Amino acid sequence: MSSVTSILTHPGSSHKDELLACSLLLALYPVPIQRREPTPNDLEDPHCCVVDVGHQHDPEFRNFDHHQFPKEHPPTCSLSLVLQHINLYEDALQFCDWLKSAEWFDCRGPLSTANWLEISPNVLSKLVSPIDITLLKRFSAVSRLDPGQPLWEVMKMVGEDLLDYLRGLRRRLDFIGKHAVIWTLDLAGKPAKFLFLPRIDPLPEDSSMGVDRYVEMNGLAAELVGTITPDRRSAGYGLSRYRDNARLDFSQLEAHPAVHFTHARGFIAKTSSTDIQQLKELLSLAAVKTD
Repeated sequence: MSSVTSILTHPGSSHKDELLACSLLLALYPVPIQRREPTPNDLEDPHCCVVDVGHQHDPEFRNFDHHQFPKEHPPTCSLSLVLQHINLYEDALQFCDWLKSAEWFDCRGPLSTANWLEISPNVLSKLVSPIDITLLKRFSAVSRLDPGQPLWEVMKMVGEDLLDYLRGLRRRLDFIGKHAVIWTLDLAGKPAKFLFLPRIDPLPEDSSMGVDRYVEMNGLAAELVGTITPDRRSAGYGLSRYRDNARLDFSQLEAHPAVHFTHARGFIAKTSSTDIQQLKELLSLAAVKTD
């Protein structure tokens, strides 16, 4: 990592793909960013990351441009190429719902992206954040960014958080896959499936993060009714209905001595109990009869 001495991207107007690609690279290589056209020497220098400019994709020399790809090439932006280079692209496709849209927007433009998303083009403009506008405007206005400058530091934080999210979620999914158990219980006279994640010592931070991704990846979303996961604020568990499933109403547990919190809308409860049988009984008591 220390062999990289600079990151280079094109001057002029900036787009989300190269800003995010540079941010990700900053998290790995905290070096200055230059915004200018690359020279042949830059493209041949493996110590210089050339991003979104140069018409070369050559990871060995850390060149990450996509503009030379043929028009029928699947939407691929500079961020895609950097993620591929650090072996996080497949995880990013799974875990970052915004990535494919970013690829389409950069490579195909807003109209094609709207058609691909099956939405009106007007909807895209309603999703633009002033955070996006300011960061891209400020990035466009500079020719160089150095460590210590506010925008450089913010971009580095963005890259670090993206890396932490991807790597952390993968660890959590591996943890969930190793320890999760699917319960099939009788709920108001009908079978119901629950995901139970036991407390493991030591318990990973935010161990329940990634449960929804795990459920989707394992094809359980259509049949899962609720989840039982370690409570971060106590030694017990959180009981949740999955995707607001109408077969559970945890507000019915408000007076139960083992339950110290229920939401008025009934979608969650917190219990100090760690007894498996009692946890199952609480789920049965929260059942709602359906036709």
